[in-house]
Amino acid sequence: MASSTLVLKPTIPCHVGIVMDGNGRWAKARGKRRLDGHREGAARARDIVEWADDLGIKQLSLFAFSTENWERPKLEVRGLMGLLSTLLPREVPMMLEKNVRLRVLGDITALPSAARRAVDKACAETRQNTGITLILCLNYGGQQEIIAGVQDFARKLLASPDPESMIDKLNPEALRTLLWRHDLAPVDLLIRTGGEKRISNFHLWDAAYAELFFTDCLWPDFSRQELEKALHDYASRERRFGKTSEQLST
Repeated sequence: MASSTLVLKPTIPCHVGIVMDGNGRWAKARGKRRLDGHREGAARARDIVEWADDLGIKQLSLFAFSTENWERPKLEVRGLMGLLSTLLPREVPMMLEKNVRLRVLGDITALPSAARRAVDKACAETRQNTGITLILCLNYGGQQEIIAGVQDFARKLLASPDPESMIDKLNPEALRTLLWRHDLAPVDLLIRTGGEKRISNFHLWDAAYAELFFTDCLWPDFSRQELEKALHDYASRERRFGKTSEQLST
């Protein structure tokens, strides 16, 4: 797709997270199976990586499968895992060509072995790439991530000769180093497609100050123009992080 004219402010987000919602409704509206919608959504994910890279985004995280998605019909879950294990290896040559680094956020130990092997192999093969980082959020939940961080802190506390000092030094910055996202940039912009206006347990820690953008566009229909609309909206906002406009200006 040809690039449209876009003049962005220097406030282009470094890290964009997307809740890719609407695959099932897209398929239903066309008389297709839900899995067909997910397959179309996977193709759109490939496009969004290219567009994001072209527009200067450094990190892109896609909510591919949540901890709650295991409650979906078993046939759909099997189909999603099958898509992951078959489609991801096909994307590795493109990621190598485009210098895309793949990273995973979430507990992938619960994935079926074929899907887990595909993820591990793709991450290993792209580890040395230095371009845009694609973060697939798989078996991911924001609450679960925070719980895991608290558990890690509790273990360190029990082993510490000075637990009181550790407790006194605990602050948001210190706790974030214990989260799965410790080596990622904070999420600047969180986009949700499909018309729902909630974040559904996605990036809870960084959502504290992320800018939110909701669109009615179903994920398979999400276009470069929709992404640019979100970036324009982001660029028009003043991120104060609790300060006043006057403080920022000085």
